[in-house]
Amino acid sequence: MSGSCHRILTIGRNTFLDAVRQKFFNALVILSVALIVSSRFFRQFDFGSGELKFIADFGLGAILLFGSILAVVATAQLFYSEIENRTALTILAKPVYRWEFLAGKFLGVFLLLLVFTALMSGILGVMLYWRESALMERFGDQFEDGHRLVSYGGLFGFAVLQWLKLGVLCAVTLFVSSFSNTNLYSVVVSFFVMIICQLQYIARDSWENIGNPVLKGLVWALSLLFPNFQMFNVGDVMLFPHDATEQLGAFTPWAIGGYGLVYIVVFIGLAVYAFRRREI
Repeated sequence: MSGSCHRILTIGRNTFLDAVRQKFFNALVILSVALIVSSRFFRQFDFGSGELKFIADFGLGAILLFGSILAVVATAQLFYSEIENRTALTILAKPVYRWEFLAGKFLGVFLLLLVFTALMSGILGVMLYWRESALMERFGDQFEDGHRLVSYGGLFGFAVLQWLKLGVLCAVTLFVSSFSNTNLYSVVVSFFVMIICQLQYIARDSWENIGNPVLKGLVWALSLLFPNFQMFNVGDVMLFPHDATEQLGAFTPWAIGGYGLVYIVVFIGLAVYAFRRREI
């Protein structure tokens, strides 16, 4: 078992270093940082403490958008580079199982997403703290007893949930890449899956109105094939708990995190099954 862990960590470390060296990753980081830092220019709107929620939504949207692009494109690109350059054959010719190869690839991109999410969330936290401090001096009456409106602990917890959500997307892309023949096909299909996962709550609302129990059960079973990404959208409640109409339960973030981990394990398992039958 220790041998497997060592091989997975070695593949994961090399995958992470390859990803960091890519211009694509650096370009996404620069764009994300520029977009989040540009929120400082919103100060000219001067609409009071409501500005904080606007900056938070803007920053979290940038993290979700660029994080999703990074999860899909980096996973597909790093996987196919090993196939096209025939380095996968060299690796698998050694005493390395195919599941170890896939696990290492996932680990490398998952670490890359951790660095990206932590960096972007940290910059967003600094921007919110800086702007909130300025607003407290100017609109002190809107801050009850001088307490801050933004929960920075909530921002940290939400960043972890977004990291797991991007990890699910990474596992989905790895599964699609395990049986597809082209990089483009994997990227396109993975983005379609992401859109389905984002909009699944609409299908769930329609499912509740279905009268036929057989059809209702069939639709429910199909809905389980795709993770519901809407469950991860709890940023407003976690960052602004004092303004939220409903409070988040103490175990809800843990339940959402466990939900994401289950789908990560399932999709990696499917990727291993498909990759074992693939000729490379």
